[in-house]
Amino acid sequence: MRLQSTTKVTVRDRVIGGPVPLICLPLVAGKESEVLSQAGELKQFEPDLVEWRIDYYEHAENIDQSIVVLKALREKIGNIPLIFTCRMDREGGFKSIHPDKRLELIDAAIESEQIDLVDVEMCNETDFINTVKDACGRYGSRLILSYHNFDQTPDEAFILGKLARAREMGADIAKVAVTPNNYKDVLVLLNATLKARMQYLDIPVIAISMGPEGGVTRLAGGLFGSDLSFAIGKESSAPGQIPIDALRQAMALLYDKF
Repeated sequence: MRLQSTTKVTVRDRVIGGPVPLICLPLVAGKESEVLSQAGELKQFEPDLVEWRIDYYEHAENIDQSIVVLKALREKIGNIPLIFTCRMDREGGFKSIHPDKRLELIDAAIESEQIDLVDVEMCNETDFINTVKDACGRYGSRLILSYHNFDQTPDEAFILGKLARAREMGADIAKVAVTPNNYKDVLVLLNATLKARMQYLDIPVIAISMGPEGGVTRLAGGLFGSDLSFAIGKESSAPGQIPIDALRQAMALLYDKF
């Protein structure tokens, strides 16, 4: 039995932090037609969740049009839980979008009641995060507070601090994604995840070591306390993601569900 989160996050019929880690497929597309066609393709894989990386969408800064596409996307994926992410450029976003526009877009998505979770970087201004948190509380979305480092893997204390900080800031789920320069860095991430689960955090955790070296964390991170893995359905959104069919086959050896 893997280590589970004390506090579970249930979205539609999926439990994040439960007996098995879940699999999320990212949706990354520039044009509306591509967003919707890709959504249909991703649905065929029957993932636990879908994440729409709206920062890839060519008209993301057009709030009204983005919400029209969001509603059409929801119709395409049906009851699959949806993560809404407008990633800032300094943490891996596809393009630079002014913070005020990002906040307006995120608020509109939450208020549309078409999404289930929203991912926001911890490095945003406090007022930005509090505004999103308040909107989540009013409309029933769950908040992921995240940290991404595409250059290196910070030390264990830093990673633990980020996970704990996410909880202190009101996250429903804490997320860290870092880049290893060697396999020792991968162990740093896994050990920090294990300590966070056993000693510090009662909420679900997403902990990822990116790139080829970090692939093991996408397969076996759940054994150390990570509750969600990102796979490839159509396109990847971060280095080291594994095609969903291959990920499921590998996870079948580790978890009872698969």
